Amino acid sequence: MQAFSVHLPPPAAAQAPIMMPEGFAFWALVFGPLWLIRHGVWWWGLAGLVVSLNASTPVVVAVHLLCGLCGRDARRAALARRGWRLEAVVVAENADAALRRLLAARPNLAGLFQP
Repeated sequence: MQAFSVHLPPPAAAQAPIMMPEGFAFWALVFGPLWLIRHGVWWWGLAGLVVSLNASTPVVVAVHLLCGLCGRDARRAALARRGWRLEAVVVAENADAALRRLLAARPNLAGLFQP
């Protein structure tokens, strides 16, 4: 079972909600600071990139490991700073099952999710 946090955009934004899985981010481990930048965590990503370009191999490995362990937490914090609201945490086998479970519990959110 996997936990997913559901984040709703600010009222003025015309974006779909984000269902973010909780836990370790494998692709953040692989791509490190670039993954953070791709997901809008600019300051952490740029700082990690500068450190990675100017450090020895053990430090680069540590930066990538830190990105994998804390990347989703940093992404959630960045969303909160931009006005996104944590709406719910749903536990299910995969993202589709989590969406079905969320919409069964909160049918008023159905209009926010695009098919």
